[in-house]
Amino acid sequence: MSLCFRPLQRVNCFWLGQAVPHRHDRRPNPRADKWGKTVQTTIKHAVTFTGVGLHKGEPVRMTIGPADRDQGILFLRTDVIGRNPLVPARWDLVKPSKLCTEIENDDGVGVSTIEHVMAALAGCGIHNALISIDGPEAPILDGSSRPFVARILKAGLVEQDAPVRCIEVLAAVEVREGEAWARLEPAKALEIDFAIDFADAAIGRQRKRLTLANGSFVRELSDCRTFCRQADVETMQANGLALGGTYDNAVVFDGADVLSPGGLRRADEPVRHKILDAVGDLAVAGAPILGRYVGNRAGHAMTNWLLRTLFATPGAWRYVECDDAQREVLPGVGVHADEIPALV
Repeated sequence: MSLCFRPLQRVNCFWLGQAVPHRHDRRPNPRADKWGKTVQTTIKHAVTFTGVGLHKGEPVRMTIGPADRDQGILFLRTDVIGRNPLVPARWDLVKPSKLCTEIENDDGVGVSTIEHVMAALAGCGIHNALISIDGPEAPILDGSSRPFVARILKAGLVEQDAPVRCIEVLAAVEVREGEAWARLEPAKALEIDFAIDFADAAIGRQRKRLTLANGSFVRELSDCRTFCRQADVETMQANGLALGGTYDNAVVFDGADVLSPGGLRRADEPVRHKILDAVGDLAVAGAPILGRYVGNRAGHAMTNWLLRTLFATPGAWRYVECDDAQREVLPGVGVHADEIPALV
């Protein structure tokens, strides 16, 4: 099968191992009710995206619209007839997959590659949304969450008359497979500490630590794109994957070179994108997580395995209604559209 990726001039790249410091200034929280509890939100106006799916390569139209309180994130397959078209974005409906996050209901109706839009919703602080989609895979757009974030923040958010429940991690849980492992442990906010290690010199070993509070997702992660190695492209396409991939919607590495036009958006874009993926994969927990995620060479399947382990471990977690202190560290609180990274 011929490759979708077009030959382009190679661009040398570099990376920095230092974590970007978290910004500590805090804006007043606009989403707290008169009892001091953070209230749920949904999107104010529907926004529509068109594009192709990364793996299936099929054209798709997707609309993010408002949903009632306590509904969570729901996908509605508008092209499905005769079966239940509604697929909740829920951890126990995730199918095992190493290359993307795919959910499927009891009728076998599913939606795949949802991690970037789920990360955008979580990073913007949206708790409820109905996502109508006319195909089996979310659009890849530019390979990041930035297009979703930009349109969501432009549409605005609406407060809803219901408190936000968080998942508080009370005891550490961990999963391992070979050299890859992931762990959730107690922390006062969602923190992610991620490490990757690739043979390609353009990637190498990278590590980043970030607290997902005060709009840091939008500023630090939202523009970071999915990536792959040139050596893996042909293998993926031979297996019916990456059929919608191009150098414009993924960063492609080949040894010491970056093949995508313009090179990297950030020096450590690969590890930042892995954190973005983790934010999206943790979002199917159904509520914001107060805990520290530590991952080493972890991926979509391992993060879901970790969530399943957390919820299956007595005493490892509990639901809490967010109080004054907790609401200030939730992703999306106080974020503004002018914090979206500019593209050069």
